[in-house]
Amino acid sequence: MIKTLKWLSVVSTLGMVFVLLGGALVTKTESGLGCGETWPLCHGEFVPSAITPELVIELSHRMVSGIMGITVLTLSILSWKYIGHIREAKFLAFLSSFFLILQALIGAAAVVWNQSDFILATHFGISLISFAALFLLMLLIFEIDTKFDADSLIIQTKHRIEIYALTIYTLIVVYTGALVRHANSSMVCGDWPFCTNNAPFSFSNYSFDQWIQMGHRLFAGILFIWTIVLFFKIMKNYRTNRVMFWGWITTVLLIVLQVFLGAMIIFTVLNLGIALLHAFVISCYFAMLSYFILLSSRSAKL
Repeated sequence: MIKTLKWLSVVSTLGMVFVLLGGALVTKTESGLGCGETWPLCHGEFVPSAITPELVIELSHRMVSGIMGITVLTLSILSWKYIGHIREAKFLAFLSSFFLILQALIGAAAVVWNQSDFILATHFGISLISFAALFLLMLLIFEIDTKFDADSLIIQTKHRIEIYALTIYTLIVVYTGALVRHANSSMVCGDWPFCTNNAPFSFSNYSFDQWIQMGHRLFAGILFIWTIVLFFKIMKNYRTNRVMFWGWITTVLLIVLQVFLGAMIIFTVLNLGIALLHAFVISCYFAMLSYFILLSSRSAKL
């Protein structure tokens, strides 16, 4: 059964990546109403009669999300039954299923009742939590920690609190980034890092959209600086621990790449591939922070 759980956890985690990227693709191509205002059927038809690119994108996302819903629920039930004795297993199993179902309901509500941009922006973050929970559940099933010296790792209280705070703040940044996409504010600022480099504090045209865009850049900039500062603290205090050392090097590389891709979105005038990669990298970054939360919670009980 453990072998089955391992395969199922890998499929679920990778599948959630496609759910995240599929949702981002739907938003970026404005395909949210590709199936009209009906859900789960397209235009009320089991087999759509009129095929459009928007319909294909939206319907594909729904199909992948539906398949992953069944897969994740199966993994959660089996994990609860067979590895429920592991401290975090039941909680992560519940978390992954609950937030996956919640994001599906929000997606359905967006189609049927046409939700506001501020509500729609929560969709990606909710999916991200489900992905992170699945990622951690996969690590538990594979017993990744037994291959390193993570079980005996003691993280100081002040660093645990900072990791928790940084993770919560990351969700806020993710929300602002999703709001930029849903409000169609991605290209209201033609320069980077300022909206207009020649006049950094000028917001004369499309001011509300510019504030959304620049607000996200400000939050993202703080996230970048905070990650770098915490990285140096970790290197100073846990340099001899392989998990913390290589884990935080990976985390810093991800946030650097994320900022670079954010800038490239502007310079390439919203290149779709770069935009999707931008969503993928922040997902990996959040998964790493979630792993450090797992280590922190264990450390607090040692």
